[in-house]
Amino acid sequence: MEITSQRELLRVSPTCELPELAGLITSALAETGPALSFGDVGTQSCPSNICVVIATSGSSGLIKEVAFSSGALLASASAANAFLGARIGSQWSLLLPITHIAGVNVIIRSMELGTLPVDLRDFDGEYPTVDFTSVVPTQLFRALNSDERLLRHLQSAQAVLVGGASLSPSLRLEAENAGVRIVETYGMTETCGGCIYDGTPLTGVEFEINEQGLIAISGTVLASGYLNTPNLFNLHSGWFTTNDLGEIIDEKLKVKGRADDVIISGGENLSLIAVEATLSVRFPEIECAAFAVDDPHWGHALHLAIVGDVSEMEISHYLEAALGGIAKPKSIHFVESLPLLGIGKVDRMALTKMVRNE
Repeated sequence: MEITSQRELLRVSPTCELPELAGLITSALAETGPALSFGDVGTQSCPSNICVVIATSGSSGLIKEVAFSSGALLASASAANAFLGARIGSQWSLLLPITHIAGVNVIIRSMELGTLPVDLRDFDGEYPTVDFTSVVPTQLFRALNSDERLLRHLQSAQAVLVGGASLSPSLRLEAENAGVRIVETYGMTETCGGCIYDGTPLTGVEFEINEQGLIAISGTVLASGYLNTPNLFNLHSGWFTTNDLGEIIDEKLKVKGRADDVIISGGENLSLIAVEATLSVRFPEIECAAFAVDDPHWGHALHLAIVGDVSEMEISHYLEAALGGIAKPKSIHFVESLPLLGIGKVDRMALTKMVRNE
């Protein structure tokens, strides 16, 4: 990131009211006010071309302060609204925290349409009808299984963006059968959030699969870099390389899962995403996370964390029949909720630590 003159960086409270926040964002984008930081950002100033900084952490737990120019944020908002057919006056709702790029995106998309989103972060009462909203798979699962108020809200929208974590085909099908119009998004904080919708890149975005099978993204939505760890920003010749495996089918991107979600057990490779996807087809009523624990005999042993009521024996037999003996879990742990890393992503490291401490 090119360092020129510096700009004040104002930390925004996660409970900031939307009218005040919209004013701060407007000033930040127009460079008439301070730049804004969201989440656990320790830096107090930034280059003058940066208007928003968002803290994010991956599976390693390392916090990265992702810096955005106004051009990237506005390009992302404009392309998303165009893809959805949003018009001036269209209404979004905010169901996501503003400590993440997905929440900030909803606000900027709304502002581009001349509106403010309906703030449903801490709302008591019947949710209103809106044109668009954005959720993570966990929220979608809850709407379909326990939260009828949220389900009615999602059914009312012209489109519901679902991203932040893998969306299983069975959960999507269940939602669509319930009348929810799903658009699955793919992206990360470094790409201004979702930039590929239902496998198709937004305007100004390109993707490719590199020689290692990893997804690489280029275009107008890329962040400018990391403030605190600039050398870790994986940008080369205009392409940001992700840690996700993918393939191109009928000119659309299919995400196969994270490269580090493949474990080796007994000398064989096993995809944790494949385990979860396989279970979601047979047991759509549960939430499940597959994770690995070091094992002196197997190298890595497969464990499952499950929210819901299901037979351990039935799960073990089903996985073994579907994916082979390698997919038979060493242990199944029933939990009240899955630990999350950010919004929607399961914290596998926390689950591993849980087992080690048992």
